[in-house]
Amino acid sequence: MPADAPARHLMHVFPSFGVGGPEVRFTTVANRLGPKYRHTIVAMDGDFACADRLDPALRVELVTVPARKGRALDPGNLMRFARVLHARRPDALITQNWGAVEWALAHRLWPVGRHLHFEDGFGPEESDGRQLPRRVWMRRLALGRRTRVVVPSRTLERIAREQWRLAEPSVLYVPNGVDCARFHPEAPRDPALAAVRRACPGLLVGAVGSLRAEKNLGRLLRVIARLPGDPPVHAVIVGDGPERSGLERAAARLGLAGRVTFIGGHARPEALLPWLDVFALPSDTEQMPLSLLEAMAAGLPAVATDVGDVRAVVAAENHAFIVPRHDEAAFASRLAALLGDADGRRAVGRANRLRAERHFAAESMVAAYDALFVA
Repeated sequence: MPADAPARHLMHVFPSFGVGGPEVRFTTVANRLGPKYRHTIVAMDGDFACADRLDPALRVELVTVPARKGRALDPGNLMRFARVLHARRPDALITQNWGAVEWALAHRLWPVGRHLHFEDGFGPEESDGRQLPRRVWMRRLALGRRTRVVVPSRTLERIAREQWRLAEPSVLYVPNGVDCARFHPEAPRDPALAAVRRACPGLLVGAVGSLRAEKNLGRLLRVIARLPGDPPVHAVIVGDGPERSGLERAAARLGLAGRVTFIGGHARPEALLPWLDVFALPSDTEQMPLSLLEAMAAGLPAVATDVGDVRAVVAAENHAFIVPRHDEAAFASRLAALLGDADGRRAVGRANRLRAERHFAAESMVAAYDALFVA
């Protein structure tokens, strides 16, 4: 740990600091910016699993702040959060998503330094596109004109302005970025999937991400079960979460024993993606998923549901494989078309790789965040 304190102290409040999109994105940014900042990380649920991905040389403090859970606004939480803020006095408070919105309100009532609020998307309760009224009103209350609200998708940008009615200058679109050198198609491969590849006479379809309800990996299993069994298509699911046991039972019910491999959480997805033939994103709700950017950087074609900014993110050559969210027959049809066309897979994968390099490089994202942190 460096002896000299970095110039600015950032306090980050996450609903959870387990391994997920916002958490992985933060570790990318923090690692690249290095000792310029020191960080206090609050995880509302006490889960700090993603801290393992932070550079050990960074100055990072992990803090658990007890909070009462409930549907109603809790004045006790607000007072507790305000005391923590005033005791630590960060140069900037950075709150993440709905789960940290009470911290945003506490800061608006008793401000300390600057405030940035990041929104990345919604859980299953809002996956149909309808906003819960109490959440809309709470965001309007907590996110004042002096708060910069950062979103990674044009869809969220529109929601923030039109439904949450946040002041236009306070909403800033910063697309997610990916380390294209790390996620290169020729990146070294993890031998964990070598045996699967050898044993599978067909092709590998993979999904990467937290196993939560809104990711709807059950949809992918049902789609795999629809596909012709000769040669059999094998599904690889990378990630962990509360849905895993249910997904394993679903795979057994669908007769997919031996055709689905659950890898669990993995710190180096770049070593697994090169084994895949097609990337799958069956989510009910997304905005700008990092897993999709990583797959694109790895040179993979994707079959995905048409949610958030997914269609706008992939290359034009991939548009034909973006399907309506509830149309599993279309998902199966488009996946089968890709699996049956090796030249087409390679062409779409190359186009996705080029688009990731040109439009979604991590360097641009990190520079934008750095400018926000010091503004």
